[in-house]
Amino acid sequence: MTTERTMMIADRVRAIWCRELQRDDISVDDDFFALGGQSLIMVRIQGAYMEELGVEIPIDQMFLNSTVASISEYIESAR
Repeated sequence: MTTERTMMIADRVRAIWCRELQRDDISVDDDFFALGGQSLIMVRIQGAYMEELGVEIPIDQMFLNSTVASISEYIESAR
C-alpha cells in the first residue's frame, strides 16, 4: 500500500537517483541496473540516503529493491 509518506520518500529517492545516474527521465518503476546503475553509483546513493534521508540501507536491500518504488517502501517500513 502506497502512503503519502512513501510517495514523499519516493520523490526524494528519485531525485537522488536522477542526480547520481545523471538522468532526469527516471520513473518510480525503472530498474536501477537497467538505467545503467552499477556498484560505485550504488555506494554513492547509499551515502545519499544516509545524509539526505537519515536512513542506513544495507547494500543487499538495495539489490533486492532496485526500483524507486520498492526502495521507498522499504525505507518507509524500516522507519
